[in-house]
Amino acid sequence: MRIALSDADATARLGAAIAPLLVSGESVLLYGPLGMGKSTLARGLIRALTTPDEDVPSPTFTLVQFYDSDPPVAHFDLYRLSRPEEAFEIGLDEALDEGCAVIEWPERLGDDPAAMLGPDLLTITLSEQSRDGVDGRLATVSGAGSWEAKLTDVHV
Repeated sequence: MRIALSDADATARLGAAIAPLLVSGESVLLYGPLGMGKSTLARGLIRALTTPDEDVPSPTFTLVQFYDSDPPVAHFDLYRLSRPEEAFEIGLDEALDEGCAVIEWPERLGDDPAAMLGPDLLTITLSEQSRDGVDGRLATVSGAGSWEAKLTDVHV
């Protein structure tokens, strides 16, 4: 599935559209270069699970932020990891045991994130898109495991 995102609000709305479909044990993997909107998408998702005014800082320096929601959600930024195993040191396995995870820079988990995360993965790749002279973003969305069927319920 490909979704055109005209601005940051559209990116946050995509996150909000995904939020009600999440269940414990699932992961949302956010790929894309720096500045592409991964944190904006995660913020929209987390605010839909918590409150619209929830403080959702990027976990660039803390590596992970935990949120009390239903299901509980953990927001990981793995950019600074040097080895995939470090993800467990910061609580990735506990986050999935207790809730779900939103993961920026999942490529730091190696070539097969499913080996570490389990089969129920939603993958979103954000890239630049220019259409008719208007710049924006393109979200390429794919699902594995339980997400294969749920993708039809994602409407932005």
